[in-house]
Amino acid sequence: MKTSTRRLTWLLAGLSMLGPFCIDTIFPAFLQMGAQLDAGPLAIQQTVSVYLIAYAAMSIVHGPLSDAIGRRSVIIGGMVVFTLASVGCALARDLPTLLAFRAIQGLSAGAGQIVGRAAIRDLFHGDDAQRLMSQVSMLFGIAPAIAPIVGGWILGWGEWPVIFWFLTAFSAVLLLATWAWFPETHPPSARAPLVMRGLVRDYVSIFLNPRFQRLAASGAFNFAGMFIFIASAPVLVMQHLHLGEKDFGWLFIPTIGGMVVGSYLSGRAAGRMGGDRLTAIGFMVGGIGAVLHIAYAAFADPFTIPWAVLPLFLTGVGVSLVFPILTLAILDMYPRQRGASSSLQAFTSLVVAALVSGALSPWLSHDTLHLALGSATLTLLGWVFWRWERSVCMQPPADFTRNGPAERATAESPNPL
Repeated sequence: MKTSTRRLTWLLAGLSMLGPFCIDTIFPAFLQMGAQLDAGPLAIQQTVSVYLIAYAAMSIVHGPLSDAIGRRSVIIGGMVVFTLASVGCALARDLPTLLAFRAIQGLSAGAGQIVGRAAIRDLFHGDDAQRLMSQVSMLFGIAPAIAPIVGGWILGWGEWPVIFWFLTAFSAVLLLATWAWFPETHPPSARAPLVMRGLVRDYVSIFLNPRFQRLAASGAFNFAGMFIFIASAPVLVMQHLHLGEKDFGWLFIPTIGGMVVGSYLSGRAAGRMGGDRLTAIGFMVGGIGAVLHIAYAAFADPFTIPWAVLPLFLTGVGVSLVFPILTLAILDMYPRQRGASSSLQAFTSLVVAALVSGALSPWLSHDTLHLALGSATLTLLGWVFWRWERSVCMQPPADFTRNGPAERATAESPNPL
């Protein structure tokens, strides 16, 4: 099966968009869902946390499963389950039922995004891989911007279950497109047997690799610095900015606009600028955005648009400049276990995102200054882990004869940073 690079880019972007669409489209419906399901704001917030926890738990399975049976089968299976789970959400009439089907959505939604990253590295190398990863990220970045806007429009046509019927239709289209256009990028000759003992051994080896830990933590905390605003969107938009359920674009368009610009610049820089320099610029831009947001939250009275949200444009640019470089560095560490390494990277990011959504966001979102300080702290942690990785890479190579499997993978892998 053959497919064009452009068509593959759009398909991988659509598969990656499913996750944020599933989170953000329901934000405008939070008040209506709470009233109809007799649940408070904290209980409704768990529709996001349960989804993210399930997504994180299953993320450690998608990758190695695709290493064993192929990328295409895993993505198609995930789309089938997600479509059925979305129907269950639409038909739910109480909060426990809704949470149960949200968990099933989370278990299946990551197949396209996680396995898709491994597929990119299966097909492309070096600068070409960075360009395609950046293009997918740029298109993926549109999803969180338009999802709450679409959700607000849908509420004008009906009640909150209509949003889940929309997600059902969206996932069904992706299922058909994957069936028709997605090629198998991991041939049988390259597959690894799905043996539990070997899988656990590989996961332990990857997870205990200090370089993997530093790169995964850097990416996870850097993204969390932006995600805390996404998780706090209902409070930030409706309470602090005093806007309506159709006005989420004021928050998301600057944020995701920054992600799109950052992804475009990352793709343009491939082959022209080293990954180390590009990552440094990304963290610098994100840091400037964090400082501006703290300054505005501390001194602005009242907290109004557009100035309250413009710093998030820089945050989005910074995240998208850094993400492709760190992701490719992790995938290149384990050429025969790209699915497993992609899964563990996603698991790390999702655990951090779930903690941000379920704990930090409810704790900090009542005060805009606290929210800005929390975001800046997360971005700073991402930079600290990256600087730690750079300091280690600048040291002389270790003696290979004394290295264990994890250290050998680090020492022998190409370093795109």
